[in-house]
Amino acid sequence: MRRWTARGGWALLVLLIVTFVVLASWEPFFAQRGEAPDTGRQYRAEIIRDQYGVPHIYGKTDADVAFGVAVAQAEDDFATLQDVVAMARGRYGAIAGEDGAAIDYAYHLLDARGTAQRHYGSLPADTRALFEAYAVGLNQYARAHPGELKLANLFPVNGEDIAAGFALRQPFFFGLGNVIEPLVNGGPLRREFGPDIPGFPRGDSTPDAPAIMDGEAQQTAAAFPLPWGKEAALSGSNAFAVAPEKSGGPTTLISNSHQPLRGGVAWYELVVESEEGWHYAGANFPGSPFPFLGHNEHLGWTNTVNRPDMVDIYKLEMDESGTRYRLDGEWRELESETVTLPVKLGPIVLPIRRTVHRSVHGPVIFNHTGVYAVRYGGIDRIDQLDAYYRLNKATSLEEWQAQIARMAIPSTNFIYADKDGNIAYVYNAAIPDRPRDVEANWRGILPGDRSDLIWHGAVDYAEIPKLINPSSGWLYNSNNEPYTAAGEADDLDPADVSPVLGVELKQTNRSRRAWKLLSEAGTLDREALRRIKYDTVYEREGYVAELWDALEQLDLSGDAGLAKARDLLLGWDFNADGQGAADSLALLMIKDFMSAEYQNKPYPDVKQHLRDKVDHLNTHFGRIDPPMGELLRLRQGKVDLPLDGGSDTLRASTTWQVDDDGRLRLVHGDSFIQWVEWRSGERVRSQSVQPFGAAISRPGSPHHTDQMELFVQHKLKPVHFWREDALANAKQRYVVESN
Repeated sequence: MRRWTARGGWALLVLLIVTFVVLASWEPFFAQRGEAPDTGRQYRAEIIRDQYGVPHIYGKTDADVAFGVAVAQAEDDFATLQDVVAMARGRYGAIAGEDGAAIDYAYHLLDARGTAQRHYGSLPADTRALFEAYAVGLNQYARAHPGELKLANLFPVNGEDIAAGFALRQPFFFGLGNVIEPLVNGGPLRREFGPDIPGFPRGDSTPDAPAIMDGEAQQTAAAFPLPWGKEAALSGSNAFAVAPEKSGGPTTLISNSHQPLRGGVAWYELVVESEEGWHYAGANFPGSPFPFLGHNEHLGWTNTVNRPDMVDIYKLEMDESGTRYRLDGEWRELESETVTLPVKLGPIVLPIRRTVHRSVHGPVIFNHTGVYAVRYGGIDRIDQLDAYYRLNKATSLEEWQAQIARMAIPSTNFIYADKDGNIAYVYNAAIPDRPRDVEANWRGILPGDRSDLIWHGAVDYAEIPKLINPSSGWLYNSNNEPYTAAGEADDLDPADVSPVLGVELKQTNRSRRAWKLLSEAGTLDREALRRIKYDTVYEREGYVAELWDALEQLDLSGDAGLAKARDLLLGWDFNADGQGAADSLALLMIKDFMSAEYQNKPYPDVKQHLRDKVDHLNTHFGRIDPPMGELLRLRQGKVDLPLDGGSDTLRASTTWQVDDDGRLRLVHGDSFIQWVEWRSGERVRSQSVQPFGAAISRPGSPHHTDQMELFVQHKLKPVHFWREDALANAKQRYVVESN
């Protein structure tokens, strides 16, 4: 008996070992190896790095430059590039566990790979050449540095892989995550609504309906809560353009993007130049061969996130099997695909099987209230890859506007300026071209059995709000409605924009401050613009007013400590400059209210919220009024610096993580800042700064933290746009070639 028991024990041990080995090693073999581009050509690029390590990348052709972009960015941040590639191949869960698997689920749900496969080949040849060259650069770096690889068989990649990453990420910038996440979880919808459409009430939440699904969607929701909604909802930015007659000299463009300071949507600064006329200084996200914002010799632009109604939801009528839906009186089969999501847990990777569904409307989600299809602006399109490339090379307002008018870039406001003194604001969004001749509640849940409600394509460029060369001489956007942009005499009238477009009607504190300060200013010279850009004041309006009104009404007669904190806030000067005794407490109080307003969530309970923030300050500082600079920090490596600004001030310190010592480590806010000037008869000049440095994930590099002091001191560094300047300030100069 003991012999059999011993044999059974050994067999169980062997089985456990085999299971562990399989779970630790199956994913790379299951994923299979990608295909490298078959370009049949060699690439050669020169990389010149200045004193801050910013790469200036030169090549004979645009493709040579794209190859160099991949190599330079891999040298500085290969860790993040691998994450982005893993997302573009549905393998991020093998790196990031449950959060990564949630993104992989979205990758399959949105059919990012299928979108790339269907449309990549139809892109212009020179655009595809750019992406293939970029992929060659990534592959070459991966081969040369096997010790840095996070996953086996992640490389090689090709241009289609990079395109799939674009198809996956772009919809979340206009808030698709705020629709998908509650649908997956079966909770109420939090959507951005424009003006009411006459005759049709708003529909702000998912209605109750009988359960239809077999429970797999609920398992998915429980196992993989989608992280996209929060990131997309908190993406912000400020943008300013000033004409020469208002500045007293140059045409000025200020790019002040607010993005996560690290990760797949953090900015990377670069200058590119080829002998084919591509010459641009700006920043991209990891996984792109070209900058998304910045300037060339002739013109420049920057972006801010906008929030039009880009998503429509259809409730499907299903048959008893749950596999067919009714459309125009006929039953149609759902497209269904079972996918494997790799989920890293410690040293093993679990294979989690899930089924994703699609109808003719778009992705389909089952939850306990019913079955819903989602259709969104820019669905099944990747021509933004070509549009951004053409924008980089545009030389006039007419050329630039022609690319925007394609409606290829799904969303984001554009603020533009050029050497001829033109300034422009375009509320860019590929807003669905919803039929105007049918009765439907486009703000609610649409019936899924009518094909006449399934729109195709975007509205015409002529329909979206825009302003060109206003009489005020200035334009701005701070994630606000497009109806405050240029001052009282020039601002657009909401009545002139169709309510079917779903253009948002919301303001931010940053917008209120920018509009007020710009309107009150005389000459908007460099010093005046600098004061506005770094302004740290809150207006007592909107959610800030609601919070302070609620504080005034609190009955704290039985809690002397909380009453003291409340009184401190009531005496605040509404300036997050780090000089006031109430700044730290106000910073903590405002952030969650700003976030709730932005994400269309209920505000926190004011009394409990105040108690939590007082407890935090007392626990970690022994007082409720520590200097804000001791609380709010910019931290990277061994560098630890004080910060100013708040969650919704023009000097933006938007969100943070709470470290073990109770300090707030900034993770999202002012990021890449670029200041561009065109003076009459002179060549374009610009300055910039990043929160950390060019080598964002290289702790051993001197460029890991070398811009931090500049950033906290409100200073900028020169951008060496012109080749002779780059050479005169070169600290490194080398050539990279494909092999």
